[in-house]
Amino acid sequence: MSDELNLILEDTTGTMSKALSHLESELTKIRAGKAAPSMLDGIMADYYGTPTAINQVANITAMDARTLTVQPWEKNMLQVIERAIIAANIGINPQNDGNTIRLFLPPLTEERRKELVKRCNVEGENAKVSIRNIRRETIENIKKLQKDGLSEDVAKDAELTAQNTTDKYIALIEKHLAAKEKEIMLV
Repeated sequence: MSDELNLILEDTTGTMSKALSHLESELTKIRAGKAAPSMLDGIMADYYGTPTAINQVANITAMDARTLTVQPWEKNMLQVIERAIIAANIGINPQNDGNTIRLFLPPLTEERRKELVKRCNVEGENAKVSIRNIRRETIENIKKLQKDGLSEDVAKDAELTAQNTTDKYIALIEKHLAAKEKEIMLV
């Protein structure tokens, strides 16, 4: 195989791996009844006029399975962080005691669990679409190389490799979704 073709296939694998990593990070943000500091990832607080992630202006810890504490490094950030959590609409009301913010996670109802599973499936479907788009682009690039003189057999083998890589990543996505669904539905 040509160096260009190897580069295309390596790029495909790398890009699909990034899509899977993105899915994993999105799934960690979906709360499964267990308190995890990563639930607050992506929530931005106004830090002296600059939107900053909460985990960069405060220490976030899980006290137990149902409680998160947010300890700001600067006391004047308490209200700002509290407003940011409320504005994020993650379904948790912060409790401010003047020093720390406590987030008590209510137990999940059956209806809420099913809602979370649907949200996971939407994220999984988005990841699958990304993987398929990457495969499509790879096959288009292989066809361009074929027009530029790559033999038909080598091109077919490369397309098969791209398809096998796609199948592998789709299976990994399914595995992640099944594990997350099991975690969510576990009472």
